[in-house]
Amino acid sequence: MGTTQDYALFAVGQMEGAGPVTSRKMMGEYVVYLEEKVVALVCDNNLFIKPTEAGRKVIERLTASPAAVAPPFPGAKGWFVIGDKIEDRDFLTELLRAGYKELPLPKPRKSRSKGKK
Repeated sequence: MGTTQDYALFAVGQMEGAGPVTSRKMMGEYVVYLEEKVVALVCDNNLFIKPTEAGRKVIERLTASPAAVAPPFPGAKGWFVIGDKIEDRDFLTELLRAGYKELPLPKPRKSRSKGKK
């Protein structure tokens, strides 16, 4: 199905309290970055947050239930499914800030110089 641009913009807007959030469209879906780290995916008009132990604790503390986990697309590992909590900016801010600390920095890109050996 793919994600609508309106939903992606809404989801990214809801996460802005966590810091500088940007998104990038990839194959009809969206990858969401907090600063330089991938923190979320928006797939089929659903928000998925990259799972971390700190994020799991935040979800369980603020919702009094276990974190729902599902793959954002076939063949993917499970990510936190946000569902209706997308409406709660404070929840998303706390969740993203907690998980951000555990996420690795992206690997440096290799140079694409042609003809050099």
